[in-house]
Amino acid sequence: MLTRLILAACATLTLAACATSPKLDTMPQRAFVPEQFFKGRTYATGEFVSAIDGSKRGLTALIDGSFDGKTLTLVEYFTYSDGEKDKKTWRLTKTGPTTYVGTREDVVGQAQGRLDGPFFRLTYAADVKAKGSVYTLTFDDVLGLQPDGSVLNRATVSKWGLKIGEVTLKISPRPAKVSQPPRAPLS
Repeated sequence: MLTRLILAACATLTLAACATSPKLDTMPQRAFVPEQFFKGRTYATGEFVSAIDGSKRGLTALIDGSFDGKTLTLVEYFTYSDGEKDKKTWRLTKTGPTTYVGTREDVVGQAQGRLDGPFFRLTYAADVKAKGSVYTLTFDDVLGLQPDGSVLNRATVSKWGLKIGEVTLKISPRPAKVSQPPRAPLS
């Protein structure tokens, strides 16, 4: 058993590169300001790609955003390619001209956000459920406006500093093939 664990760890270390900040394919022409872009409803499509075995998991999201002058609230309704549905709520509070702190149900502590030239960067740890277990993973997101008015979001996902995957999302104010959000329970 110990030998299997050691071999699995070695294989993971061999296959997984050290986690680095993700890169966007094009340099945005103007700065991405989250509280401006996410006002109202936006739609996202994308996928997670495992750095370990190359497997992919598609996802779509409907995002309802509001900004009260200090806090950007994003209610995200996810539908995954395997049929799983999820709802998460970000609260990103502006703490300075270029800095933010954020919370979400699964985020451990606080997310740290900052405007960096034309990009918005968000770094956080989150508890992710997979195969009956919960894993604390680190996410390093980079968001930038694209020439077509959409936002490209690339996130490196890592564990103990080792890259285990990448999430790529295209977020647009125009609807794509996104399923309707789960209904809220009646109270």
